[in-house]
Amino acid sequence: MATRQSVEEFLQRCEDVIRYAKEQYTEAQKQEHYNITEYTNAQQMLEQTVIDLAHLARSCNAQQREQLHRMRLELEQLQNDMILLDR
Repeated sequence: MATRQSVEEFLQRCEDVIRYAKEQYTEAQKQEHYNITEYTNAQQMLEQTVIDLAHLARSCNAQQREQLHRMRLELEQLQNDMILLDR
């Protein structure tokens, strides 16, 4: 069973990854991918976070799984946005 603290810490990590990815997405929109290394890094971080989230969700209770599910949707939406921008 995942502890409340471990889930909260993971959710905070997710927020940090989302913040970084959104910054890179905004920069890519402005610069037309002149920051390709950082952009790709942000995409990789999002993917790894989704994978880690799936592993953590296996050991969570129903309430924690719901929190993680909402976070997964947010992560995946940002992933999709970044893929669509990646021309």
